Amino acid sequence: MRTLNLTFKGSLGKKHTLKLSYASGELDAETVRKAMEEIAQTHLFTKEDEDIYQVPLSAKYVDTVSTVIFNDEHK
Repeated sequence: MRTLNLTFKGSLGKKHTLKLSYASGELDAETVRKAMEEIAQTHLFTKEDEDIYQVPLSAKYVDTVSTVIFNDEHK
């Protein structure tokens, strides 16, 4: 599975990651940066008086590979 991980700095200086499972795998840096800036400008995401997605820091695709050890679902 591939996710798009967007890392922001919050208003208290902590890093926060927004993980998107259904993002296009073909996004370029300019498109992602613009979307992150728009998310930051909304100020919709807060936790304990912290604006958690205030400053865009980085974006990356993360690929997760599952290795099945056993699967008894179809017995």
